[in-house]
Amino acid sequence: MVMQRYLLTYIGVVLTLNLHHLIRAIDVPRDPSIQESLHQPPTITKQSVKNYIVDPRDNIFIECEAKGNPVPTFSWTRNGKFFNVAKDPRVSMRHWSGTLAVDFRSGGRPEDYEGEYQCFARNDFGTAISNKIFLQVSKSPLWPKENLDIQEVHEGAQLILACNPPPGLPPPAIFWMSSSMEPIHQDKRVSQGHNGDLYFSNVLQEDSQTDYSCNARFAFTHTIQQKNPYTLKVLTKHPPNETSFQNYTDIYSARGITERHPSFMYPIGTISSQMVLRGEDLLLECIASGVPTPGIMWHKKGGDLPAGRTKLENFDKALHIANVSEEDSGEYFCLASNKVGTSRHTISVRVKAAPFWLDEPENLILAPGEDGRLVCQANGNPKPSIQWLVNGEPIESSAPNPSREVTGDTIMFRDIQSGSSAVYQCNASNEHGYLLANAFVSVLDVIPRILAPRNQLIKVILNNRTLLNCPFFGSPIPTLRWFKNGQGSTLHGGNYKAHENGTLEIIRARKEDQGTYTCVATNLLGKAQNQVRLEIKDPTRIVDGPKDAVPKKGSTVYLVCRTRHDPTLRLTVSWLKDDVPLYLGTRIRKEDDGLTIYGVSEKDQGYYTCVASTELDKDTARAHLTILDPFLNRMTLPKARPDRPRDLELTDLSERSVRLTWIPGDDNNSPITDYIVEFEEDRYEPGRWQNHSRYPGSVNSAVLRLAPYVNYQFRVIAVNEVGSSYPSLPSERYHTNGARPEYNPTGVKGAGTAKNNMVISWTPLSATQVYGPNLRYIVKWRRRDTRESWSNRTVKGDISQYTVTQTPIYTPYEIKVQAVNDYGMAPEADTVIGYSGEDSLPTSAGVGKHFIWDVKASPNSNWANITWNHTFDPDTEFVVEYINSKHWEHMNAAGSLMPPEILSSLRGNKTVKSYPAKTYVELVDLTPGEKYMVRVFLKGNDTISSNVTFETSAAYTKPPRDIATQGWFIGLMCAIALLVLILLIVCFIKRSRGGKYPVRENKDVPLDPDDQKVDNGSFDYSDEDNKPLQGSQTSLDGTIKQQESDDSLVDYGEGGEGQFNEDGSFIGQYTVKKDKEETEGNESSEATSPVNAIYSLA
Repeated sequence: MVMQRYLLTYIGVVLTLNLHHLIRAIDVPRDPSIQESLHQPPTITKQSVKNYIVDPRDNIFIECEAKGNPVPTFSWTRNGKFFNVAKDPRVSMRHWSGTLAVDFRSGGRPEDYEGEYQCFARNDFGTAISNKIFLQVSKSPLWPKENLDIQEVHEGAQLILACNPPPGLPPPAIFWMSSSMEPIHQDKRVSQGHNGDLYFSNVLQEDSQTDYSCNARFAFTHTIQQKNPYTLKVLTKHPPNETSFQNYTDIYSARGITERHPSFMYPIGTISSQMVLRGEDLLLECIASGVPTPGIMWHKKGGDLPAGRTKLENFDKALHIANVSEEDSGEYFCLASNKVGTSRHTISVRVKAAPFWLDEPENLILAPGEDGRLVCQANGNPKPSIQWLVNGEPIESSAPNPSREVTGDTIMFRDIQSGSSAVYQCNASNEHGYLLANAFVSVLDVIPRILAPRNQLIKVILNNRTLLNCPFFGSPIPTLRWFKNGQGSTLHGGNYKAHENGTLEIIRARKEDQGTYTCVATNLLGKAQNQVRLEIKDPTRIVDGPKDAVPKKGSTVYLVCRTRHDPTLRLTVSWLKDDVPLYLGTRIRKEDDGLTIYGVSEKDQGYYTCVASTELDKDTARAHLTILDPFLNRMTLPKARPDRPRDLELTDLSERSVRLTWIPGDDNNSPITDYIVEFEEDRYEPGRWQNHSRYPGSVNSAVLRLAPYVNYQFRVIAVNEVGSSYPSLPSERYHTNGARPEYNPTGVKGAGTAKNNMVISWTPLSATQVYGPNLRYIVKWRRRDTRESWSNRTVKGDISQYTVTQTPIYTPYEIKVQAVNDYGMAPEADTVIGYSGEDSLPTSAGVGKHFIWDVKASPNSNWANITWNHTFDPDTEFVVEYINSKHWEHMNAAGSLMPPEILSSLRGNKTVKSYPAKTYVELVDLTPGEKYMVRVFLKGNDTISSNVTFETSAAYTKPPRDIATQGWFIGLMCAIALLVLILLIVCFIKRSRGGKYPVRENKDVPLDPDDQKVDNGSFDYSDEDNKPLQGSQTSLDGTIKQQESDDSLVDYGEGGEGQFNEDGSFIGQYTVKKDKEETEGNESSEATSPVNAIYSLA
């Protein structure tokens, strides 16, 4: 196969001849030498927006930049008059730019600089002007003080709470909250209109349970103004109670509310109209009252709603159509329906249009004597008027130019002359806006120049298509001709084709086409020429290629490959096996005219390709080798994992690559399908092997791409259908030189963990991306859209986050993280948008925005209840993540709350579904006496989150709800019950034997006189078996001492139930019976305490 040679092309845009309505124009090449030498009128390259609103707390920058040759100078007008920058000490102009800077650090009022500004950029060849920039200072006025009366309304009636926010610039965002900063729940019945008012389709008694305050959030100043709250008093016929709903199907019937036909609260009436500009978004709104609450449906008269650009909002009360066009004009109507009836409101939509371009004027470069034109066509509704200016002045008042003719939206130039260069402005305007475009006309006279390298040598293969390039430039546009070997005839036609850009095409190169070619560019000012040497070479051919073969296993095979090529070109012959380079060694050798394989085996089977190539072309030939095993049938042999590869060798060492070669192990009767190359580096993760690349099983050599500043070591694993081999022994090490990083960290994001900070985090570079010693990260940030300079900090390479402090609440920031080492910096990092933290209360709340706040922990020793407030719908899922102090200690120096590396080691998390307004979760199995950090966030969106820290107590208790089922608690209760029983028995014995009940230790001991006074109140111990109980107290003379007691024994009876009197004395029969053995066993015991008395009973 012959490889076609593609000729070298040149940097720059080649001059072309552009024919457009018989008008010619010159395109200037981007060649720097051309650009720097040509004169060019000014061109505005950057300017501020037309309606420019600035923050009063910041300095003012009004942008205006332009290019031209010579470099333009700048001036400004304010409100149509010259603005003298030098006279105002606060105003300065940037060097080599027209951008104005107004500095208020030394005082001054931004309001003093409001007005209409316009920039003028001038040089010797014309003046370009900017748009008129209307500068306004953002305003956030206070709410006018007013006393709001209590709103009395009957239950079921409609109600509108007016907001009437102060007129801010830009207009504020409106949202409703209670005075306790709780968002007002909105639904189909209660919702906020686009004008900020709060609409009640019908009022219910529960609406009076809170007050209503309108809040205005001013984006530029990040402030919120709150209106005095409304208080509702709902007059109802039937106060709500649970039993009143049982006999009714809905709440309205239960409360005696009369059903009402739907009627519109906004817009009022049945017909209204609305105007919108082309390209803007259209918002139509219908809010209706009624009982029950009506539903809203939208339709377009005579057609369907625009597909793909329509969205229903605010519980179907608003119709949003994006990017409207003229075909969106027409009548739209909304239907408000409930079970009582239906009401209809029609909105007539008119689409107008600010001016937009149909044909914007473009720069025009002409040579003296040439013709040209500028066209300015715009459309709009109403149709815009066209005004031409030249160098910033109306064209009517400019100096007369005989070569210029203005006809409406077109300026014609005929036989233009030198000195007519100027900048023309086209202004297209109507009542909805204006467009301004600058287009310069430059008259050049430039002698021809050839832009290609001189005296090129072009080599081409015989019979191939050939291109000889000769880019040129000049004004007037030169004519270009080609000559061969100095002959006088122009080359064009037949085998030659001359292109307008200066290229000569040789359709089919022949031997006789070899020679020297000359291109000559000529215009009125002179000529230029260049030469190209063309050599025709013979093609490379394989005259005798390899043939398919079926050798026996263990035999020697020779594959032939004989070639023919041009003797002036260097020939290279290489071999491929299964389309990958073939490894040559002692068993496989390349000969002059072929390839020899000694002792072929199954792994040598495959396709072999001979490739013969030169610098211009190549040819290939292919054959298949099938190895025949006459002795064994491989299907009957057992299969196993392959043996490990061996003898790893590194060759072709270079800065960013190395060739790894290995000898395959035995495939164990299952062909090797893949080789896996792994590497290990000993600087950052020593001992850890990582995947590098994977290659087909037919390969035993591969070129490995390497990263800078890595000390590599490689090993190879063979894979077949049974499994993977053991890794080979490691190769020798190879260390690559360092370089500057080519990658920046990924996963860059910014989020606040507190109301006055922003945590910038990223995924660090891997060991093969470091590229050099002393890796650092340059963290940059600045507030978005403020044009302030970048703040930056440099952190070490082992840090993956940085915390920016003292940030405004919930402010967008532009963030970059760039890698740098001792060799240099990585390419400029991409910019991402992050946000600083939100306040604990939803101070940045807007319609439809949700929050999590007031996270609290109620801990014990090994458990904790976590609660939080939120504004999400019921059944919303939250994730509760918690981390203990052991992980906490590893937080990096940046002070982040929960960086990614700590989150990966969290002890656990729980996902719970929410309840209205407040949700909780219980964390168990915590460590006593440990500090914990908890973060609560929305499942699937961790940017909406809040956190809290707490410490568990040292004592060990269980959660109250599980205490009754714990074994230790059951055991403790049993022990207490047993102890109480023992104490009762002791008291029982003490009362029966002690106190005022005398008991004789021996039957021969006489009673005291006091004892005898008790009628039938003594115990009879006349029987032998009735021994006295041990433990009674006796006096020194052996008599029983009476105990002090207020109790009295009043009665004894057979089988009577024991009772207690009001004073606690025991009433009833008390009989003491003991077995003889027990009594005798206790006689030796001298019980002196209630406990011993208990033991005596046993």
